[in-house]
Amino acid sequence: MTIDKKSVNPVLNEVGTIFIPVRDIEKARDWYCDLFGLPIDGEILHEHLYVIPTEGTGIVLDSKIFNEENVYKSPPFHLNTHDIYQAYEYIKTKKLTSLSEIQHGQWFNFKDPDGNHLMICKC
Repeated sequence: MTIDKKSVNPVLNEVGTIFIPVRDIEKARDWYCDLFGLPIDGEILHEHLYVIPTEGTGIVLDSKIFNEENVYKSPPFHLNTHDIYQAYEYIKTKKLTSLSEIQHGQWFNFKDPDGNHLMICKC
């Protein structure tokens, strides 16, 4: 069977990496590693990038793209949890500028120290 190369879509339906704009790459690295319970041992690349070791879709912190206009005003993705109430209590212990209530027993929003809106959802 011959495949017509003109009809094959070269764009995959998968997300590779999400970039998060951060003001200070070292402070953001430390905060996100603490959030995920990860050791702070990765290299900062090109003086402005930090790749968070994740399962599935990647997250890259990037201080080069930071400005107030680039901060996420709504969550660009959500983080998963099996226990939304335990996750909520855990997030309350972190340095946050905002934290919503748990909505419909399924999700809540919060902001990282740079003001990016993030979401945690029950999976």
